Amino acid sequence: MFQTVELPVWALILMGLLAAVTAASHLLFPSVRWFFRRRAERVVARLNENLKRPIQPFKLARRHDMIQNVLYDPDVIRAVNEFADKEGIPDNVAFEAAERYAREIVPSFSATIYFGWGTKLAKWLSRGLYRVRVVGQSHDQIENIDHDATVVYIINHRSNMDYVLVTYLAAKDTSLSYAVGEWARGWPLRPLIKMMGGYFIRRKSLNPLYRRVLARYVQLSTKEGVAQAVFPEGGLSRTGELGDPKLGLISYILDGFDPEASRDVVFVPIGLNYDRVLEDRVLVAAAGDNRSQFKFRMLTAFRYVGRHFWQRLTGNFHRLGFAAVAYGPPLSLRKFLEEPHADTSKELGEALMSRVASSVPVLPVPLIAWHLQEAGGEMSRAKLTELFELEVVAMIEKGINLCLPQSGAAKGLDAALRMLEARGMVEQDGDVLRLTGKYAELIPYYAGSISHFRPKPVEDGVTT
Repeated sequence: MFQTVELPVWALILMGLLAAVTAASHLLFPSVRWFFRRRAERVVARLNENLKRPIQPFKLARRHDMIQNVLYDPDVIRAVNEFADKEGIPDNVAFEAAERYAREIVPSFSATIYFGWGTKLAKWLSRGLYRVRVVGQSHDQIENIDHDATVVYIINHRSNMDYVLVTYLAAKDTSLSYAVGEWARGWPLRPLIKMMGGYFIRRKSLNPLYRRVLARYVQLSTKEGVAQAVFPEGGLSRTGELGDPKLGLISYILDGFDPEASRDVVFVPIGLNYDRVLEDRVLVAAAGDNRSQFKFRMLTAFRYVGRHFWQRLTGNFHRLGFAAVAYGPPLSLRKFLEEPHADTSKELGEALMSRVASSVPVLPVPLIAWHLQEAGGEMSRAKLTELFELEVVAMIEKGINLCLPQSGAAKGLDAALRMLEARGMVEQDGDVLRLTGKYAELIPYYAGSISHFRPKPVEDGVTT
């Protein structure tokens, strides 16, 4: 029993490492986790004092606990059993698949990452690239929403900058949880997006078990009051025009809502528009091909960032015009359900998209693109100026959200024309403005962003 035992050195080192890891996991790691969690709780407490809509405890729960809440929900367990029967596999194998889906979906929100540098980076990018404007009734109307209600922002999807822009603008009110497509699942975006509270969805997956896990996570988040941002079109607009609503996430929220027992859900429509969309040529090139996938490439991102910094260092950078945001009238789900509906999900989606459409701001570049397209690609500058100014007056009378410089419509027209001329899309010959044919496909793309307003050329001071 007390005899000497000889061991190879590598075995002794391995045993020592295992003993150290075991001791740390039982003694050190819990203390370290407790220390950082207490520190995080203090950070959140300070943040909640300044936020109009405090961060909900559900969002701050440990990721493991959130995953367990989703997995052991009765609806998910039922879906696991049905999936196992349909596929002819053991229940434990089906449960492992559900667990894999839950780990893929559930975020690992970090208030320190989100408010520490995430919102600051969003502000720097938004204001560095664009002249950011909130137009129309502003977001003051959100203050009148019941503070106990769950707020869901419904946003048209123009650019990947939408995530950044809305995060920056909402930072004073609350933190947002986004549904992000599979394009961003690669490193380093995947861990960053999860820490920012985003969750990934497989938009085209028809797997019923995956759909049930996703639905249950969305329903639990909504039930617990987590503020969310949803792009109902399901993807970036490739034509510039608003798309039909995809009812997936909206139907999940609707299915999990109990008008009698649940807290109210208030949808806040947001219309976004840009004088220049960063990925406009990529989107237009993919128009008509629904199979086309957008993938995040680090090399492309580094190339763009490097070029951006070089332009700033050399003084050659000019901001990309306006990025405008307008808030539409909120819609209470409880009040919406007080009226009878033949197809509740479809009618809710249509009502929300209608409010988003009416909120989309009209910017100088899209308005110029519209008029040049209507004129066949050629128009005198004097005529365009006249039409532009009369169109602005007509839209103001109709209550359409406009984003123009404070110095007036003429300055907005001049700045937008300089942008188009700098890209080589428009040339001026004397008093005649003419489309050059370069990036010709972008003219209908930008005009399409305001096509639902159907602005017509103005003749003799009368809008038709």
